[in-house]
This record gives sequence, structure tokens and C-alpha cells, in this order.
Amino acid sequence: MALKSTVFKVSLQIADMVRHYYCDHSLTLAQHPSETDERMMVRLLAFALNASETLSFSKGLCVDDEAELWDVSLSGEVDLWVAFGQSDEKWLRKAAGRAKSVVLYTYGGRSVPVWWQQNQAALARYQNLKVYNIPEDAVTAMAQFVDRNIELSVTITEDEILLANAEHSLSVELEVLKAE
Repeated sequence: MALKSTVFKVSLQIADMVRHYYCDHSLTLAQHPSETDERMMVRLLAFALNASETLSFSKGLCVDDEAELWDVSLSGEVDLWVAFGQSDEKWLRKAAGRAKSVVLYTYGGRSVPVWWQQNQAALARYQNLKVYNIPEDAVTAMAQFVDRNIELSVTITEDEILLANAEHSLSVELEVLKAE
């Protein structure tokens, strides 16, 4: 018998001082049985960092030709394709060909520099690709926010991202591996 996804209700308050985006989002987030709490929180952080009225989670874990998180215009064009982990160059090439902008959020501690060294030259040619690394300690600490009903405030400035709820707060600094 197949395991079912766990469903989380998320109340997300975003204050993005870089993009001047201030909005509350109510989300339903499905966690695949093979997905860790940490990875789910990476997806939620990516949503906050790229939030818009049209940004949405897709069936990305199950569908190869869709991003897990993307912004699709009303005309069907993919404005933003967000990927996670240590994707291979072939998959990112496909994303870069389909979307106006692609953002990859890597995580995984010591394996990230090895992956980046192997892929940096190949990924340099994609002008519409940005790559950020989320430090391992931040990814681990983000799991403290996991609850069936997540209430999270995210404040984004030039220097840091502050995640907070009634019990916890966490400052996250992304490492820029590749800017557009």
C-alpha cells in the first residue's frame, strides 16, 4: 500500500524589503512520504523568497516536466522555475530553456562544494540561472518550525532572512553561488 503525503496548513506573512513585497499567504503544503521536514522547509523558504500572487507549488516530485515551485503567467509562459538540491546540468538546461528565470536552492552541507565544483563551468552559460546555497545549520534549524499548522513570519533584507513564529526565530544568510 502506498504511503500518502502529509498535508500542512501554512499561514505565511512575508515582508520582503528587497522587492518591496508585503503580503500574507495561506498555503496548503503536501509533504511527500520520502521528503524530510528540512527539505519541506527549504521549499517554504523558497516560496517566501520568490513570493508573488501567481507563484505556486506543482506536482514536481511526481512530474518530470514541471518545477516543484513555479510562476506561470496567464498565457502559460513560465516566468520562474525554482529547483532544489543538487540538480544535474541536463535538468537545469531544460528548465533554463523553458523559463524566463531559474533559481536553484542547494543544500546538503559538505557535498555542495563538491557538486558546485563539478557543475560550475557547465552552469555558467545559462544567463537566466541563479544558484544559492542554504547553509546546513540553517536547513537543520528550519525544521523547528514544522507543525501541522505552520504560522511563520518571514522578513527579507539585503543581508539576511529572518524566520519567526511565536516560539522560535532564525536568521538565515544565503550563499550566492551564481547570480544572473
